[in-house]
Amino acid sequence: MTLIIQHSRYIITMLILATFLTSCVEQTEEKKMVVANTSNTTAFLNVMQKHLDAVSNRDLETLKSTMAPNGKMQLILPQSEIFEGVDSFMDYHRAWFKDSLWTFETRILNTEVDQNLGMAITEVVYREPERNGEPYFNRMIVSYTLEKIDDHWYIIKDHASSVEKSTDK
Repeated sequence: MTLIIQHSRYIITMLILATFLTSCVEQTEEKKMVVANTSNTTAFLNVMQKHLDAVSNRDLETLKSTMAPNGKMQLILPQSEIFEGVDSFMDYHRAWFKDSLWTFETRILNTEVDQNLGMAITEVVYREPERNGEPYFNRMIVSYTLEKIDDHWYIIKDHASSVEKSTDK
């Protein structure tokens, strides 16, 4: 009888130890996933902020570095056809950046980031000191889609929607 009790205690101890070790491994895997997701989101946000800053600073070289190397890009602006491709996007910004009087204030409102695709919703306030004799502003909501290519995030879609303009009646 004593041998059976000792054997039962041994089996119960081994089961408890196995459960504990399995739990530790699962927690370690969960921590690895949290760290990986945090790192992925941080990298996403860094590229998003780099892009917004490049526009605000009229920095074409930095702006280009946030564009997909495969040329994938769509720029959608109010009352415009879609600008397709990185070259078209850069041509638009090259012409726009020649005017140095405007300002561009940005704020990231929210994001959704998966392993290889993410979206950011931003608020942008575009201002000109004078348009037709009056100060001008355009408050917009701009959505960006980013894709991870070769372990780096790139902007592949930019869709702006005007919310309020100084010229609204």
